[in-house]
Amino acid sequence: MRDFQTAVIGPIGDCAVLKVAGEIDVETAPQLRQRLVDLAGKGVRHVIADLGQVEFLDSTGLGVLVGGLKRQRTQGGSLTLVTDAERILRIFRITGLVTVLPPHPSVSEAIAADPHWRQAVEAGAESVPEWCREHGLAS
Repeated sequence: MRDFQTAVIGPIGDCAVLKVAGEIDVETAPQLRQRLVDLAGKGVRHVIADLGQVEFLDSTGLGVLVGGLKRQRTQGGSLTLVTDAERILRIFRITGLVTVLPPHPSVSEAIAADPHWRQAVEAGAESVPEWCREHGLAS
């Protein structure tokens, strides 16, 4: 079994962060797909997928992320990616997916770029950087 882990932070309203670590490939992609399906089934419409600790991503994983984006959009939601890892960014540039799923360098920047997320965080009387620090997300 490949090294693969996920953790959900939230939900806060209808928003959640899905932290992903390890390798996303043909063996582990079904687990990622199921996590995204489960979040959508629980009414989470806006997901930030933090790929900052992903070491490898293949075409199966890309397909799961695109499928997750389509699923969220059909519910009036969004799927936003976070990574600053050049090895992952390169895959998105080569495939052209950088225009479909533009990655943000940090969770706080992804939240700041999305009015729905900002509103959900600030409704809890916290700033985005405070919320990210409180939940162990680099800001």
